[in-house]
Amino acid sequence: MIIGVPREIKDHETRVGLVPSGVAALLEQGHTVLVETQAGAGSSIPDAEYAEAGGTILESAAGVWGRAELVVKVKEPQPDECDYFRPGLILFTYLHLAPLPELTGKLLASRVNAVAYETIREEDGSLPLLTPMSEVAGRMSVQVGAQYLEAPNGGRGILLGGIPGVGPANVVILGGGVVGHNAARIATGLGADVTIIDKNLNRLREVDDIYNGHVMTLASNRWTISEAIRNADLVIGAVLVPGASAPRLVRHEMIRKMKPGAVIVDVAIDQGGCFETSRPTTHSDPTYFVDGVLHYCVSNMPAAVPHTSTLGLTNATIPYLLTLAEKGLERACEENAAIREGVNTYQGEVVYPAVAESQGRRWKELTTVI
Repeated sequence: MIIGVPREIKDHETRVGLVPSGVAALLEQGHTVLVETQAGAGSSIPDAEYAEAGGTILESAAGVWGRAELVVKVKEPQPDECDYFRPGLILFTYLHLAPLPELTGKLLASRVNAVAYETIREEDGSLPLLTPMSEVAGRMSVQVGAQYLEAPNGGRGILLGGIPGVGPANVVILGGGVVGHNAARIATGLGADVTIIDKNLNRLREVDDIYNGHVMTLASNRWTISEAIRNADLVIGAVLVPGASAPRLVRHEMIRKMKPGAVIVDVAIDQGGCFETSRPTTHSDPTYFVDGVLHYCVSNMPAAVPHTSTLGLTNATIPYLLTLAEKGLERACEENAAIREGVNTYQGEVVYPAVAESQGRRWKELTTVI
C-alpha cells in the first residue's frame, strides 16, 4: 500500500502523523511511504531522517494526497485539503466530526473512508489513540490556566499554589477521565485546591483513593456545577462522550456569576465544548472574555508541545496503521473490532451513530455496507 504523510496546515499545528521509525516499520512490510517536505519540521524531525528511514520526500501536498492510498494525519482535514478527497481514499486521523457537519458532508460526497483516532475503542472500553493526547491536554490545561491567571494575561492575579499565609487557587475540573485525572495530578502537585466533578460515582471513588482525599469529589448535577464554579479561579472542561458532541454542562448564566478574571480552559472544545460560551480558538488568538471571564478554547492544545505529542501519539497509532496497511480497511475491520469502531464514514455513508445523531443524519451499520 502507498501511505501518505502530509504536512499539517491547521493553525500552529506542528505535530506530524508518522515518525521515521514508523516509516521503517511500514517499509519492512513492503509498503511505500510518501512524506511531504517539512512535514516533521515542527516536531524537530528533519526530512533527512525520513529519507534515511526509506521514505520518499515529495515537494507538494498534492503529490502526497494524489498518490497515497492511505493518508495518515494528526488533525481533521482543513478546507484546502478537502480538494484532495477522492473515492476509496482511506483517511486515518483525529476527526472529531460531531461538531463539523460541513467536513462530514465533504467526506460523504467524496466517498472517503475515514477512520477516526478518537473512536477506536478496545474491548475493555479504552480509547488508546485518544489517551496520549488527553494526557498531554490534561497536564497542559493547568499550565495554561496558571499562565492566564496572571494579571498581565488578563487573569485575577493568583498564584496557583499560593504561599504561606495566602491561600492557593481554587481549581474545578469537570470530568474525572483521562484529561481530568491528568489535570488534577498537575494542579495538586502545584499546591492548588482541586475539585473534580463527575456523574460516575465509581470514578469519583477511584479519584478519592488515588489522591487519598486530597482532591474534593462531587457528583455532577446542575446545582453542584453552578456552586462550584462560582467560587473557582480556574475551571477545566474535561468532559468526553466518544465521537459525540460534548454536553453543555455550564450555562451562560453560571458564567455571569463567576469571579472577574477567572479562567476557563475548555479541553472538550474539539467536540464542541462543555461551556455554553465556548467557541474554538487558535494558538495565534487563543483567548477571549465573556462577562469578565477569560476563555481559552484552543482546539489543538497538544500542538504547543509537538515533540512530546508527536512521539506519544505515534507510539499509539503505529500498530493500527500497520494493520490497516497490511490488511486493507475491509479485512482489518473484519478481524479487528477496535479498528471497526474507528470507522466514521465509509463509501458515502455515516457509520458511526454518535456522529449521525449529533448532526441529524441517517447512519448505517458498517457491517451492512462494507
